[in-house]
Amino acid sequence: MTTTVPESPRSPTPGSSKAPGTDNGPAAGRGRLLALVLTAQFMAVLDVFIVNVAAPTIRTELDASGAALQLVVAGYTITYAVLLITGARLGALFGHRRALLAGLAVFTAASLACGLARSGGELIAFRMVQGAGAALMVPQVLSLIQRNFTGEARTRALGVYAAVLAVGAAVGQVLGGVLVSADLLGTGWRSAFLVNVPVGAVLLVLGWRALPRDAGRGAGRTLDLVGLVLLGGSVSLLTVPLVLGQEEDWPLWSRLCLASSVVLFALFCRYESALARRDGAPLIAPRVLRLPGIGLAILRVLAAMAVNAGYLFALTLHIQSGLGYSALRAGLTVAPTAVAFGVVGLTWRRWPRRWQPAMIPGGFVLAAAGSLGTGLALHGGGDGGAGLYLAFVALGAGLALAFGPTLTGALATVRPEDAADASGLLTTVTQLGQLIGVATFGTLFLNRFEALGASGAYTSSDALLMCAYALAGAAALGAVSGLVRRRR
Repeated sequence: MTTTVPESPRSPTPGSSKAPGTDNGPAAGRGRLLALVLTAQFMAVLDVFIVNVAAPTIRTELDASGAALQLVVAGYTITYAVLLITGARLGALFGHRRALLAGLAVFTAASLACGLARSGGELIAFRMVQGAGAALMVPQVLSLIQRNFTGEARTRALGVYAAVLAVGAAVGQVLGGVLVSADLLGTGWRSAFLVNVPVGAVLLVLGWRALPRDAGRGAGRTLDLVGLVLLGGSVSLLTVPLVLGQEEDWPLWSRLCLASSVVLFALFCRYESALARRDGAPLIAPRVLRLPGIGLAILRVLAAMAVNAGYLFALTLHIQSGLGYSALRAGLTVAPTAVAFGVVGLTWRRWPRRWQPAMIPGGFVLAAAGSLGTGLALHGGGDGGAGLYLAFVALGAGLALAFGPTLTGALATVRPEDAADASGLLTTVTQLGQLIGVATFGTLFLNRFEALGASGAYTSSDALLMCAYALAGAAALGAVSGLVRRRR
C-alpha cells in the first residue's frame, strides 16, 4: 500500500498546537499558495485550448496533414495523460514543491521549443515534452490544495480549481485568436506557445520563494516502472491508430494496435492488483479505486471531457476552414461556451441544496442539447444566428454542472494519505477524456469533411452535424451514468 510523505507546508510558531499540512495558518499565506498553484494549473489548461484556435494556421504554414494536426493537439495530451500518475508519485517521493518547480521548468522550456519549431514533426515532439512537464507539475496542484486546506476551505479551493479549468478554456480560445491574428513580430501561431515563456519564468521565481518547503523524501516508496510502461503502451496503442487510422484507410496494423491496447490494459490491471497485494506502490492503487464515488466519477469525467475536447476541435476547424473566419473571430465565437462554463463552475455551490442531486444528470442533458443545437444551427453554412449562442451557453453550463460537482464530490472527502493517488487518477482521467475526444470526434469530423471534399460536395457543416450527433450521444451516456446510485 502507498504512503504519503509527511510535509511541513508552514512552520508553527513556538508553542502552537497547529499541525503542519492543515489550513490553520494565516489566510493570506494560504491565499498566496492557492493563487500560485492555480496560476500554474491555468497555464497548463490554457495550452490545451489555445492550440485549437491556432491549429488551422499551423496546418497551413507547416503543411501538416489532418493526422499530424491531431497529433499536434493530442501529442501534448498523450504524454500528459500517461505520465500524470507517475508525476503524482514523484511529488510524493521527492516533495510537491520540488516536483511542481521541476515540471514548470520543463513545461516552460518546451513551450519555447514549440514556438521555434520548424516542422510538424518537431512541433509534435516538443508538444510531447511539454505534456511531460505538465504531467509533473499539475498533480502537485491538487495535492498541495488537499494537504493545506481542510473542511469548508478545501471545498472552496476545489471549487475555484474547477472554475480555473473553465476560465483557462475561455481565455485559451480568445487569447489564441488574439495572438494568431495580431501576428506579433511576425510570430503568427508561434506566439500561442511563446506566451508561456515569460509567465513560466515569473512563476518559477515566485514559486521558489513562496511554495511550502518539502520535509524530505518519502521512505519506502518506489516508482512503478512496469505499470508505467504497460499503461503508456496501452494508451499509445489506443490513440495512435485512432488518429492515424482514418487517413491510412484503417490498415491491418491499426486494428492490431487497438486490439493490443485492450490486452495491455488488462495486463496493467492484473499487474497493479498483484503489486498492491505484495504491499508495493502501484500507479493506481486498487484501494483508491474503491473509494466512495470514484468509479462513477471516472465515467462522468471521461464523458464530460471527451465531449468538451471533441466539440472544440471540430467546431474550431469548421469556423475557420468552413466559414472562413479569422482566428480572432473564431476564438470570440466559441468564447460564450467557456464563459458559461466558468460562471456556472464558480456559482453552482451557492445554488439551492435541493437542486444538487439533479445537477450532474441535468448538466449532461444540457450538454447534449447544446452540442446538437450547435450542429443544427450551423448546418447549411450559415452563421447560426441567436440560436447558436443559446446552444453555446447551454453546452458550457451543462459541462460545468457535469464536471464541477463530480470532481468536487469525489475529492472533497479524500483522506490526506490518498490525496496524491486520487488527484493523479482523476487528473489522468480528465486528460484521457480530452485525448479520446480529439481522437474519436476529431477523426469523425475530418473523415466526413475530407470525404465530402473528395466527392465534390464540399461542406464542413455536414461533417459538423454528424459530429454533433455523436457528441450528443456521448453526453446522453453521461446523463444515464448520473442517475446511477452507489449501493450501500
